[in-house]
This record gives sequence, structure tokens and C-alpha cells, in this order.
Amino acid sequence: MKTINYQSGVGLIEVLVAMLVLAIGVLGFIALQYRAVEVTLESTYRVQAINIARDLAERVRVNRGVIDTYMAEIEDPDEQTTSTKNCFTENCTTAELADFDVAQVATRTRSVGMTMNVIECQGNSDGRNCVYVAWGDTSATDGTGEGDCTNSTAYNPASTCLIMELY
Repeated sequence: MKTINYQSGVGLIEVLVAMLVLAIGVLGFIALQYRAVEVTLESTYRVQAINIARDLAERVRVNRGVIDTYMAEIEDPDEQTTSTKNCFTENCTTAELADFDVAQVATRTRSVGMTMNVIECQGNSDGRNCVYVAWGDTSATDGTGEGDCTNSTAYNPASTCLIMELY
């Protein structure tokens, strides 16, 4: 009978250790699920950014003769979302179509909480332009700050943006 007295409480300690191990496992699973949700959200932003950049690139490619109009419209944020004509219902000139295209893409970009810009591709001397689409705390710009997509010819590693060549 003396051996039983020495064993009293050991079962309770075993149960507490087992619960501790289980709790650590559950916390690891919760951290894994949280990271999976973050990655899913990031991939959703990337897909939206790719679609926006591709949409603008295709519109410019179709109406290539007035690329200067596209660039002028995109440079002015106040002009980006306004169009003088609705080219769905009226006949438009190529310049009016460029104005309409930029308004369509910029409105869609803002509706999903992103910004868009077209900048000369960094590090190229042939005059190619790149479409920058940014989300979160990043701006669709090239500069030296924390919130820029690129810093000269290097991507900012802390940025959340997509850059696509416009040709």
C-alpha cells in the first residue's frame, strides 16, 4: 500500500503535460492558418494587379498611335477617372478612346484599393514604359522612399506592387 501513496498525483501531472503539448500543437496550427490566410490575400491582390496591368497594356497596344495621350492622362491623377465621352455609346476619336480607356482602368484600379502609374522602365535606354500597380502602403512610383515600388533599378523588397512592361 505504501507504493500507492508515493504515486498519488502522478496521473494529474501526466494529464497536465499532455494538455500542454496539445496546446502548443494547436497554437502552431493557428499560426499556420493565419499565415495561409495572409498568403491567400496577397495572391488575390497580385492576380487583380496582373489583370489591371494587362488590361491597360492591351488597350494601349490596340490604340498605339496616341500613346502620348495615354501618358498624359495617366500622369494627372485628377484626370485619370474622368472621360469626356462614353465610347461604349458614342463614336470616339483615337484620343477620346485613350481618355476613355484610362478612365475605365483607373476607376477599376481605385475600386479595388490600388493605385496605377506608367513610368519609363528603370535601367532601359530604349524608352520602354512600365505599368506599376500598387496596393497596401506602397505607391506606384519610382523613388528613394520606403513606400515606392522601385528604387532606381532595384525593386523595393518591402513594397507590395506589380510592374509589367508596356510595349
